Amino acid sequence: MNIALILSGGTGVRMGASLPKQYLEVNGRPMITFSLERLSLHKGIDAIQIAAEPEWQEQIEKWLVRYDPHKKWKGFSVPGENRQLSIYHGLEDIRSYGEDSDYVLIHDAARPLLSEKLITDCLEAVKGHDGVLPVLPMKDTVYASMDGKRISSLLDRSQIFAGQAPEVFRLGKYYEANRRLLPEDILKINGSTEPAILAGMDIAMVPGDENNYKITTQADLERFRASVGVCEE
Repeated sequence: MNIALILSGGTGVRMGASLPKQYLEVNGRPMITFSLERLSLHKGIDAIQIAAEPEWQEQIEKWLVRYDPHKKWKGFSVPGENRQLSIYHGLEDIRSYGEDSDYVLIHDAARPLLSEKLITDCLEAVKGHDGVLPVLPMKDTVYASMDGKRISSLLDRSQIFAGQAPEVFRLGKYYEANRRLLPEDILKINGSTEPAILAGMDIAMVPGDENNYKITTQADLERFRASVGVCEE
């Protein structure tokens, strides 16, 4: 079974909006519903878990009526102190109905332009591995700085990649990788794949999607609004 975990617990403080960014309306629908609907419609996804603050859960249930056409939603998970702890809470809940041999696909509600192709590519690429990470190559020359003020060294950009979501992991192994980081080290994690790498899991790479960007700033939001408007014309 392939289970999607949608992370929707962020506050979106960098946006400066009155609502968390994943609940802002774009062309008449909340941002979270774009990836929710995509995952519900995908034949390779069997179930959906959503990590969201309790005060938003009732509203999300109303959106599910329309944007979860295949009725794959299983339940809510309470967000944690940081993104990785939210993932851990989601994994705990998923294990109540999933098997350790299942795969969990982790995606951000604030990445609304998730494509069917990327989901398919990730699910295909993970076969024979413990996990898979979609990546983008570095286009610019990359430098390292030890103090943030002066260049310390030049890095080989052919060996450096930017990670994206969705990341897919073998449920049992990934859960244990996160559990080992409790209670403090998990709060230092920035990327979903970090616990897997620290645990020595076999993580494959698959080409990412330039359009699968995360809405972080007002400029990102305007870019998304423009792209959705073009798609609907």
